Amino acid sequence: MVGVSLRGGRTCVRYAVGVSDLVEVAGPAGVMFVPAWRVNPVAFTPEEQAEIRCRTFTGEQVAELSAEQVIETLAAARRIRAHTDAIEAHALARLDQLRGQDRYVADEAALELRVSRHTAALRLHRARQLTQRMPRVLAAMEAGQIEGAAAGRITEATDTLDDQQARQVDDQLAGKLDSGRVSATNPANLARAARRLVEQADPDGQAERARQARAGRKVELLPGEDGLSTLAADLPAEVAASAYARIDAMAHRARHQGDARTLDQLRADIHATLLLGHDPDVAAPEAAATVYLHMPIDTALGMADTGCELSGYGPLPAPIARHILASRHSVWRKVLTDPASGAVLDVGRRRYRPTTAIRDLIAVRDAECTTPGCHRPAHHSDYDHLHGWARGQNGTTAHTNGGAKCRWHHRLKDHPHWTLHHNPTNGTSTITTPTGRRYTHHQRPPAAPPEPSGTDPPGDPPF
Repeated sequence: MVGVSLRGGRTCVRYAVGVSDLVEVAGPAGVMFVPAWRVNPVAFTPEEQAEIRCRTFTGEQVAELSAEQVIETLAAARRIRAHTDAIEAHALARLDQLRGQDRYVADEAALELRVSRHTAALRLHRARQLTQRMPRVLAAMEAGQIEGAAAGRITEATDTLDDQQARQVDDQLAGKLDSGRVSATNPANLARAARRLVEQADPDGQAERARQARAGRKVELLPGEDGLSTLAADLPAEVAASAYARIDAMAHRARHQGDARTLDQLRADIHATLLLGHDPDVAAPEAAATVYLHMPIDTALGMADTGCELSGYGPLPAPIARHILASRHSVWRKVLTDPASGAVLDVGRRRYRPTTAIRDLIAVRDAECTTPGCHRPAHHSDYDHLHGWARGQNGTTAHTNGGAKCRWHHRLKDHPHWTLHHNPTNGTSTITTPTGRRYTHHQRPPAAPPEPSGTDPPGDPPF
């Protein structure tokens, strides 16, 4: 056998038989053998070869793969899954059409998909949105770029737009994907990019939807397995972030005081103790519940309605942000930025331990951990020296030699098989894995100015 092709709806397998080559061609009508000269040769890309192997692998074969081959197989599995999710969306939309949008379409689909009726109804709704309003996102799924879960977050963000607005967001988001200004690598960034575009497409509607969502805040008790349950609260984003920050700070303080419980256990126990009105035996550090809200001065003054970002969460409607700004518990800080790029400007020091001024500047400038794919707020992350002081690199303690890294990725930086690099000047971060694959993140400054009307909004982080 010389080669296999899955192109054009047919599978071609080539055999050498004596002095003549025969090609086995399999298609919807069946299988037949034809002379090789009657079949156009097909060239396989490395990605296609990996997908063919992935479809035919057994567990025993995967167990013998090298690290590089395993990564290639994971990438192929992701592309196949994304394409399959797209075909499922097409199939659900077609079934919905054939049944005249009958109310029991989800029930029929659930039986064959082997999921609950509720899950099938959610997939059916997503399929309607993709096929009718967001064809370019659906095309990206067919191309193996976006999986169904990520597409669902995009359609959820555009759910309340009218058809014209949704197609506008679809075109703009696809343009960002095509240009590399947004990457499909991280679903959270895709959802953020979609929310920013929704804000620009319908700013008044977004604010009203946010108010309605806040009116629906609630607490739910979800029974679990093995004697555990989940207590979930739907809260305003800044309230939830502040509450978590306070619990997290108390858990870290207890840990530093010698408590043997893990941070996850401490956060859960402190959460329950506070709700029950008991003393958790650990005091919250000063300003433990601080969150960072970034807002341009013209938006704060009501002259504009764009550019508001909550660290660790993403864009907020301007009226909601101004409401937070007006709270008596809010602390205002002036931040000097570059008028063209929105980048936070310099403040220099030459001490090993970062001063409060440097920490504050980096928390505002970086907004989140600078490692690609991580969204932990910068003010809950470590100050990471890009060029160390203790290892003979003579690194200074200044914002030009530092960036925010969460504790997990701060430790990962010292792993011998990983390489993390951050350029604070242009906000570009790169992570190189043990197999040599590189992933890049272009940071979007929290104070990035809006582009002139009629153009795409500023680029989002591509990771």
